[in-house]
Amino acid sequence: MTSTPGHGEPPPQPTESLADLLGGRRGAVDATLPPVAFAAGWLLGGNSLAGGVGAAVVTGAAVAGWRLRRGDRPRSVLVGLFAVCVAALVALRTGRAEDFFLVQLVANAASALAWMVSIAVRWPLLGVLVGVALGQRGRWRRDPALLRAYARGSWVWAATYLLRVAVFLPLWLGGQVVALTITRVALTWPLVAAALAVSWVVVRRSLPAGHPGLRHPVSAGDSAAAPAAEVAGDAAGVERAKE
Repeated sequence: MTSTPGHGEPPPQPTESLADLLGGRRGAVDATLPPVAFAAGWLLGGNSLAGGVGAAVVTGAAVAGWRLRRGDRPRSVLVGLFAVCVAALVALRTGRAEDFFLVQLVANAASALAWMVSIAVRWPLLGVLVGVALGQRGRWRRDPALLRAYARGSWVWAATYLLRVAVFLPLWLGGQVVALTITRVALTWPLVAAALAVSWVVVRRSLPAGHPGLRHPVSAGDSAAAPAAEVAGDAAGVERAKE
């Protein structure tokens, strides 16, 4: 006979990780291709800005077409292609090859600020993203343990954006196009994979023992009622024993 969980027992912890819920690594790999193509076109063209921009835009369009064919959402595909086009326009406008990476630098600075502000206002972005992925909307915020865990996990992501800014800024100021390309690759998909793994560990370890997991937020009222019910049950058992 197959045993079933007793009434009131929390459901088992989900086996999926944040990488399963959020994805991200595949898109991060795709995002590194246009910058690599830009550097290759720039170098092969004898430091030709037009060659680099042309290679980046063509590669970005090819990546967008491939992502659409494999079923990615059109909006996310178009946003990625738009970012490549904006970076190309900025570089053409200034005439500086390193400015192809300026959009990425500004975006990382803005992202770091957004993640830190989200933690300060108690709407940590990691919780927002996971909540959307799980269809929970804002129910996770009524669980103090989940709110605290997502806030701690969000600091991991804020740190990744701050790291990129700290590395990209001096290279951009120094006009180091090749170094910018290498660090863009090194600090994109490997860093995203690391952030997914580390933030998942932080979230899991921040949850108290017996918590039902990300898919089952426990409201503050429910968590407060559980100990009271246990005390009442113990008291009733004592009274029965006296009879």
